[in-house]
Amino acid sequence: MGRYAIRRTLFAIPTLIAISLILFAIVDLAPGDPTGQLPLTIPAEVREAIRESLGLNDPFMLRWLSWMQLMFINEPLHLIGELFNVCIGDCEGRARIISWSSRGPAMDTIIERLPQTLWVLGLAFIFGIIIAIPVGVISAYKHYSWFDNGGTFFTMLGYSVPTFLTGLLAIIIFSVWLGWFPSFYRTTHTVVWTDWTTIWFQIKQMIMPVMVLSLFNAAALTRFTRSAMLDNLNEDYVRTARAKGLSERQVVVGHAMRNSMIPVVTLIALQVPGIFAGAIITEQIFRINGLGALLITAIGQADVPMVQTLSFIFAVLIVIFNLFADLMYGVLDPRIRYD
Repeated sequence: MGRYAIRRTLFAIPTLIAISLILFAIVDLAPGDPTGQLPLTIPAEVREAIRESLGLNDPFMLRWLSWMQLMFINEPLHLIGELFNVCIGDCEGRARIISWSSRGPAMDTIIERLPQTLWVLGLAFIFGIIIAIPVGVISAYKHYSWFDNGGTFFTMLGYSVPTFLTGLLAIIIFSVWLGWFPSFYRTTHTVVWTDWTTIWFQIKQMIMPVMVLSLFNAAALTRFTRSAMLDNLNEDYVRTARAKGLSERQVVVGHAMRNSMIPVVTLIALQVPGIFAGAIITEQIFRINGLGALLITAIGQADVPMVQTLSFIFAVLIVIFNLFADLMYGVLDPRIRYD
């Protein structure tokens, strides 16, 4: 498995380079530039000087290579220096990817928004998995029972009803009518871990968005888990395990469920980058200032460096978690070998 992981990691390098070229080209060809939102009174020669200072008049390949250097070398070196309080190279004069709208480093803004995304969307994803897998397994084992019918109803309801509707209903019921929770997420709230009041307020403002997203995430994953379990419960190896005298728990959990997790792990791995991309609609409803809202704002402001940086980070996450899913296949299914 170690050799396979190294091979896949090395193969990911040209993949990411190709992805970066495609993303850079798509965003670069989109309309809009940093001078588009400047006042009309600014002379044309000043606009041209601004474009020249940003390197927008350079050839495409030169701009892409410059961005690659910033993304693959400068930004990681700066992040390492911040995390471990060390200086590698020219720490003070190192060039970085600058956002056109904020006029500051794009990566600093992303790191600043990341905790809001992880607080809400990360917990919703975890709760969705915790709910979906047991419900899907039990529904498959007791298919056509009242539990299966009830689980099917709620999963279809959660998947078919859009999050902007469930989010608005949650705000109307729990904030307006009952007054239990705040109607929007206060991004500026600071959690002091020694102050129970701040902790409780953070929990209250997280409950509704986490509940809405957990229902949506669990719905699709539950149906997928149930389908995979139904396929495996009818396989010959399950009947053989029962014939050998194994307990029903060993048959279901140790054999059928283990093999059923292979496609489920694939789906989970593909959904993980969505945590960082953010549930854009839900973030807008609850005013969560996360990465999804940042991406929408950057697109609206034609902030090309921010859009390119965020899109590439999401692409890197997809490649990483695909590799993780491939490695998990060997853990779940002993028949899979990476020799």
